[in-house]
Amino acid sequence: MNIVVVSDFAHVNGGNAAVALGSAVGLAARGHTVTLFAGAGPVDERVLASSIDVVCTDQYSIADDPRRLRAMVQGVWNAEAARAMARLLGRMDLDSTVVHVHGWDKVLSSSVVRTALSRGAKVVCTYHDYVSVCPTGGFYNHQKDVICELRPLSGACVVEGCDRRNAAHKWWRVARSTVQRQWGGIPSDVKHVVVVSDFSRRILSPFLPAGTQVHHVRNMIEVRRTEPVEPESNKPFVMVGRLSREKGPHLLAAVAQRTGWPVRFVGEGESDEEVRRLAPAAALTGWLSRDLVMQELSGARALIFPSLWYETEGLVVLEAAAIGVPAVVADSCAARDLVIDGETGLYFRGGDANALQAAIARLQDDQLVRRLGRAAHQHYWSHPRSLENHVADLEDVYAQVLSGH
Repeated sequence: MNIVVVSDFAHVNGGNAAVALGSAVGLAARGHTVTLFAGAGPVDERVLASSIDVVCTDQYSIADDPRRLRAMVQGVWNAEAARAMARLLGRMDLDSTVVHVHGWDKVLSSSVVRTALSRGAKVVCTYHDYVSVCPTGGFYNHQKDVICELRPLSGACVVEGCDRRNAAHKWWRVARSTVQRQWGGIPSDVKHVVVVSDFSRRILSPFLPAGTQVHHVRNMIEVRRTEPVEPESNKPFVMVGRLSREKGPHLLAAVAQRTGWPVRFVGEGESDEEVRRLAPAAALTGWLSRDLVMQELSGARALIFPSLWYETEGLVVLEAAAIGVPAVVADSCAARDLVIDGETGLYFRGGDANALQAAIARLQDDQLVRRLGRAAHQHYWSHPRSLENHVADLEDVYAQVLSGH
């Protein structure tokens, strides 16, 4: 089988790229012919050490491009990336090729999807977020700090001031989303879609064309099985991820300030200063390597996942469970699907700091923490998210795509 894995980035800089590159490496190891098509380097060392061919346009991401006009144009329609995709596919037998798109909105644009579709390639898109249908990619109003229930690109959506930056940036996002829909073929012409959770399927399904084949492929995490840690012996409650309002760090900071409970924030973002102001005694580690993140989780009493927006999954909840650390998650986000309330972790009402405080208060009970942590560990390892299982699921999807089903 010949597989083109499409990713904005040729290196791991987030969950999207981690899954794209990890699956590429796994597929190559299974003997498939794999090409990584990416927009921005450098190329991940695991990819370089594998049999994977690499086509990288070596462009700036939209956010990093110092020439802002070029970034704006390229972000809407990346003509150079489209030409590179056309050259690549021109050398391939498209009857035995699957083009699997993981990311396009940070560098490549929907131009690469349209090129693949126009060439007659068999295209699969994994929707790691909601940018396939929502202009801002998250169904979230950043100005009001609430989930947005407006229909994407409706008149009400277009005029709503929901962007995290300003109105001008929202208008650019609307333009990009319109081009993506009208000319890029997303989501209208993508017949095979991969979702990463039942939650994201429920959010996306109303906006996908009739006849779209939706496949649920669970993302993998890289974690080695060990005996569960003893979270009941730990003191700090830990949040891992980007520190921005939609992720809810201010909720946890407010709880920490009220109660004096030890809290550690692993990550960084535009909410750093707000968190420091709300909870001056809390620890902020900044970005850490994955090994150090796992060390932080190993020392946690519980993982706190207070996200205000939908998310599509929340893999850090699984990483915590894999080592025996329970999680407290907002019941309004996709991570709720990864926790059995009262058995492997706890829910709290999304966006409610008082509800979060009440949930964490329950975890002052050592016996409850121990029971939840052991159950989380057992539940995870009964169905581990291994690379092998992930690749096997992808192979099933690709077989269906190539057979025309």
